[in-house]
Amino acid sequence: MVVRQAAQAPAGGGAAKKRRKRHWKARLKDPARVMHRILRRTAFVLLRLFTRGRLVPAHGERPVVRVLLQHAHGTGGTIRTVLTTCGHLARDYDVEIVSVLRTADTPFFPIPDGVRVTFVDDRRPPPRGPALGRVERLLRRMPSVLTQLDEATFRHGSLWTDLRLVRVLLDRPADVLIGTRPSLNMLLAELAPKDVVTIGQDHRHLAGYRPTVRAEMRRRYGRLTVLTTLTETARAEFAEALAGTPVRIVVIPNALPELNGGPSRRERPVVLAAGRFVRAKGFDMLIAAYAPLADKHPDWRLVIHGAGSREAKLRKQIAQLGVGDRIELKPRTDMGRALEQASVYALSSRYEGMPMVLLEAMSKGLAVVSFDCPTGPADLIRDGENGLLVPPRDVDALTAALDRVMSDRDLRDRLGTAAPEVAGSYHLDRIGPLWTELLEGR
Repeated sequence: MVVRQAAQAPAGGGAAKKRRKRHWKARLKDPARVMHRILRRTAFVLLRLFTRGRLVPAHGERPVVRVLLQHAHGTGGTIRTVLTTCGHLARDYDVEIVSVLRTADTPFFPIPDGVRVTFVDDRRPPPRGPALGRVERLLRRMPSVLTQLDEATFRHGSLWTDLRLVRVLLDRPADVLIGTRPSLNMLLAELAPKDVVTIGQDHRHLAGYRPTVRAEMRRRYGRLTVLTTLTETARAEFAEALAGTPVRIVVIPNALPELNGGPSRRERPVVLAAGRFVRAKGFDMLIAAYAPLADKHPDWRLVIHGAGSREAKLRKQIAQLGVGDRIELKPRTDMGRALEQASVYALSSRYEGMPMVLLEAMSKGLAVVSFDCPTGPADLIRDGENGLLVPPRDVDALTAALDRVMSDRDLRDRLGTAAPEVAGSYHLDRIGPLWTELLEGR
């Protein structure tokens, strides 16, 4: 049976109080922001009144765990790790993923056995998607009220999405509600009554969010039952920001998923990277770091798998540097197979939560080179022992580190041989029980 366990967060936080001061004069210069903030706060008040007594625990034979995910059929580390966790929980719980959006017919990652998926807003065009009436089409043109304006998913939502999401939450009671990003965590914090356990997963760290989003998180996350973070560094940040609130903050890293393919033999002259083509992943810095090595190591190639809004800019950068025959941008792929065919993995992110793809590369025995960005890489890499860490955003240092591992087969083998040991701590048989213990209140 699911047990609610509350714990007082650490007291203190003079610095947190200073950060909570609002720069209201600057904000008032943007009437649209002010109006959206007023509408959002009003909506939360009205929803709390409307849902009072409606979101009651299921208390069935098997406890019901409902997980809110932005896009269950999408790609990315968060989606993959959430699916892995849900597959583990489905052994003992009735698990449902509520996917806010649906844009694809089939999932990129397989849905685990015993886990069902419900879609809130099906964006596929007819006949695959639903035929919307006049009112529904109008509501889709109106911006979301429940999503914070500066949260990354705001542009993907609408008032129709808001209404559908609230209806799904009200129609089927659950014992545990789990959010997987700030907008969903804050919604659960506002709507769920005391008898429903609410768990917010944070897959980044507090300083990695925009100031306005951080302010909202400080204001609302304290109403959650539990907040989980991926690293101790992130836990400490949230503990300071949420000091004095009853939310319990615990560290549960992402579990390493099962990968196809075998271990890397580190024989192929390939440096691999993967992720969304967005600024946070720093592929512009990786391309700049690799370009000086193209002529020095003519047999090597840098291959970057992914997709995203910055693809055109990255291709233009590669062309301007004249390294189009040495640096390739490729679509998303089966990472297990891709890692097997590479020798070095490079992580160039400006910030991370816990970079799952870095952990996957280490599990395959690649020699990894990474910026020591906040947060995650330093939790995995012992510099010079199982990988190389370089100062964050230091492109010259990244060039030098890549040059070292590309030039020295013995170094690659030494780093790659030691890398899988740390990955063992993140296998599902280690991480899954942490979730079971959390839900059981132990």
